[in-house]
Amino acid sequence: MKKILDACCGSRMFWFDKENKNVDFCDLRVLEDTLCDGRTLEIKPDIVCDFTSLPMIDNTYYLVVFDPPHLIKVGDNSWLSKKYGKLPKDNWQEILQKGFLECMRVLKPNGTLIFKWNETDVSVSTIIDVIGQTPLFGHKSGKREKTHWLCFMKQDHPTEKGGAE
Repeated sequence: MKKILDACCGSRMFWFDKENKNVDFCDLRVLEDTLCDGRTLEIKPDIVCDFTSLPMIDNTYYLVVFDPPHLIKVGDNSWLSKKYGKLPKDNWQEILQKGFLECMRVLKPNGTLIFKWNETDVSVSTIIDVIGQTPLFGHKSGKREKTHWLCFMKQDHPTEKGGAE
């Protein structure tokens, strides 16, 4: 059994080892395309699934990485949409909340969830309101510091403050 889940891996951009044997790489998309700058974009998950309904049993992983699509105001066939995915305008909040809860569900008690979010279309404070949990800590990165890395921990008991509900 693998110890880490990447719930929406895309092209595995931030992974140093894109074939890490400890990771279940998941995504809803399977895609091979050439981007406008000539680079090849390849999305080949180990498991094709929707992060709002993960096929894993409860309490499976020690670490879950949740880097969902963050774009809402982008064309369906744009290179940004192909590279990063796209959330629907009408129910993105529900999708992100379900995805976060699913990631917590498959996380072992006291396990760590790393949530990556870019504020291009939606602020991180809005995202924290949507998911209903406060991160332990976080870090801003990127040229304009719009990308946030947030750390959560699944509590032993769901009733503890900050635990999965």
